[in-house]
Amino acid sequence: MLAATAAALALSTAGPVAAAADPRQGLAPGTESQVGGAAFTDPKRDAATAQQGMELLAERSKPAYTGVAGAFNYSNINSDIAFQGDYAFSGNYRGFGVYDVSEPSAPVLKTTVNCVGGQGDPSVVGDLMFVSVESTSARLDCKAGVAGQAASEVFRGVRIFDISDPLAPVYVTGVQTCRGSHTHTVVTKPGVTDKLWIYVSGTSSIRASSQLPGCAPTSTTNPATSAYRIDVIEVPIASPKLAKVIAGPRLMDACGGAVPCTGPIATLNPGGTQPTLPPGDPRAPGGQRVSATSACHDITAYPAIGLAAGACQGDGLLLDISDPANPVRIDNVTDPNFAYWHSATFNDDGTKVVFTDEWGGGGAARCLPTDPDNWGGNAIFDIVDTADGKKMEFASYYKIPNVQASNEVCVAHNGNLVPVPGRDIMVQAWYEGGVSVWDFTDSSAPKELGFFDRGPYDATVFHQGGYWSAYWYNGEVYGNEIFLGLDVFGLTASADLSANEIAAAKLARVPELNAQAQKPIVHAPSFTLVRARYDQAVRDGSLSTEQARGVATFVDRAEGFAKKGQKSAGATLRAKAGQLTGEGQAGLANELLRLADSL
Repeated sequence: MLAATAAALALSTAGPVAAAADPRQGLAPGTESQVGGAAFTDPKRDAATAQQGMELLAERSKPAYTGVAGAFNYSNINSDIAFQGDYAFSGNYRGFGVYDVSEPSAPVLKTTVNCVGGQGDPSVVGDLMFVSVESTSARLDCKAGVAGQAASEVFRGVRIFDISDPLAPVYVTGVQTCRGSHTHTVVTKPGVTDKLWIYVSGTSSIRASSQLPGCAPTSTTNPATSAYRIDVIEVPIASPKLAKVIAGPRLMDACGGAVPCTGPIATLNPGGTQPTLPPGDPRAPGGQRVSATSACHDITAYPAIGLAAGACQGDGLLLDISDPANPVRIDNVTDPNFAYWHSATFNDDGTKVVFTDEWGGGGAARCLPTDPDNWGGNAIFDIVDTADGKKMEFASYYKIPNVQASNEVCVAHNGNLVPVPGRDIMVQAWYEGGVSVWDFTDSSAPKELGFFDRGPYDATVFHQGGYWSAYWYNGEVYGNEIFLGLDVFGLTASADLSANEIAAAKLARVPELNAQAQKPIVHAPSFTLVRARYDQAVRDGSLSTEQARGVATFVDRAEGFAKKGQKSAGATLRAKAGQLTGEGQAGLANELLRLADSL
């Protein structure tokens, strides 16, 4: 009932709450003590944990890959995750595992594919799976590191698998690129169903032309240089073996990828120490040492709005992808507190973009009490329309509290949106900083809603590790823990996120999920959505106590009518919507009308 929810929310915000120490601080370490973990194929999970607004539903060890025994071996790192139907595809430097997640609290590892490549980030579209390969030890036949197998030709680029049977993936082909694929992004175009494009972000060394014709070393004068650009692969969906590189737009040059281009090749951030900002500046302190921009680390595409956001070493880029084969830079930003622009996430309506800063490259403790709060976190930018086109304007930073230990890797990493209607909420991995759920609906005042964190693997030994990715998928959060395996979480209600809001988020189902390929969030009208919007209006004070009671009564009455098949349900909802004309009430009113129209 709505009335009960309103009362509970009113009580929860009735008075100030005494400040308490963050429960993530000083978590007891685990007992894994051997550097490299050579003796441990199934490492212990006995470090202490802290959680708030989240609950751990399941823990599963990562697949056992051939050629390496130790769970803590650095060639055996879990990386990104993609989802399709009842399956989660867990990437690893040595291949990928396929989990059945039809019952999220009891995931089952169904298939392990051994295919050494380094990085191993996967994406899935229909019957095809794409995997990033960057390591120089990778081979065309996936046999690197397998005893008794002769090494074949080096492969660095994007592998393509047929997953028409998800439990028996078949290697189809691979597309070689000059810098390999650190990450990749699947890009589609509305209305086009016979092909797709892959934006390949390569940050590693450039191959010699003798190994791959057409590759050219870094140069500020040679237009053929393999630096300052991405590779665009076109994939005919019915004939994936014909996939090939069709373009190499130089998004970092004077023309930002536009063709033809006669300007300087390298024009973006040259790197080095950024200016120190004066006290009182909203972005102080500044003074961060920033990477030079010669490649993109990660690109997130949002085809429905024709935009992509590129996290490109020393810059954040906004791209026009209305012609997917020819992306063009329309804006770029740098930041005096960002060391390495790592990844990006749009909000659902495309009016904001969150960039992450991987300060320390994912190999250092960057959430210590002595670290700046705005180094190694997120920067939120508003996307605004100007006379010169769309531009990004800095709004604020977000970072989890700096309470981690000195032997824990901690910095912002991969996440995606939680589809709570009417709010911009993100779940995000922070390596050994755990998983954080946070709200940036007000881009100038982001707020944490929940978290899960483990203590260090060991009392003294430093391991790179923790969560590489944490993604919401069809009702739960899935975290790919680098050394431990796959974890599944549920969100729990709090004063800042109601049970109705979580239930509404669970109704937004998708057939597949690639976090770097955003699609609009779709919620069908329902009483659950109305109740979620109602909770928000009560929480932010948009409804007076009397109005809240009135809405609760009318909605409960309308639901009763609807269950009996009475047409008066819609009329009841419309009548109440017509009374909600005050400030902050439009979201609830519109949801009442949407539901009325659907009945």
